Amino acid sequence: MKAFERIAFAMDVSTIAEASKFETVLSGHVGALKVGLELFISCPGFKTPIPTILDLKLHDIPETVARAVKAGGDRGAKFMTLHIQQRKTLEMAVKAAEEFKMTLLGVTVLTSMNDDDCRDLGYVPLQPSTRALSMAQFGHDCGLRGFVCSPQEVGRLKQAFPKAFFLVPGVRPAGSDTGDQKRVGTPAQAVKDGADLIVVGRPVRDAKDPIAAAKAIAAEIEAG
Repeated sequence: MKAFERIAFAMDVSTIAEASKFETVLSGHVGALKVGLELFISCPGFKTPIPTILDLKLHDIPETVARAVKAGGDRGAKFMTLHIQQRKTLEMAVKAAEEFKMTLLGVTVLTSMNDDDCRDLGYVPLQPSTRALSMAQFGHDCGLRGFVCSPQEVGRLKQAFPKAFFLVPGVRPAGSDTGDQKRVGTPAQAVKDGADLIVVGRPVRDAKDPIAAAKAIAAEIEAG
């Protein structure tokens, strides 16, 4: 896999015009586009030939999640995210994804969370790294073979589940502002530790030259 194919650009925009601009500009410079809640809600009809991660982090009753997975498959999504939740929900979602050959990605611990956040919610275990492994183990037992985790956990999870697919947000080029992300890492280190796709949004979206920014991240991966 080429370095640029490891990059999933987060389409954190709210209009078709903005989405289409980035799709055109970044075609051939990133490996996937991540469509999150903002774009999905404001522009539900947006489609692209570039591999798409439908990042809706589904969390609902089993039947609803399974139907949503099928709807995502009908839209042509290559990946979909969902929270790791009750066993029946995960098992039904995995079965629903099979006919589309779509990879479901179970969210372990959001990259915006730290120990204090886990403590506030009464999570056991408290540490994000330990909880991420625990959640991934449960998800794997339920049939998931893809996960979302921070750069700080991907090495440990990849070692535990070497055949699983890992989408890693919270990635920032060296020297970049971390924004609201709390558990971050560099592109090169994330890929070295086992990330199959790294999610990059603001460092490319807000750059004066998005293509140059994407190329710089690809170069950083290659150099690592």
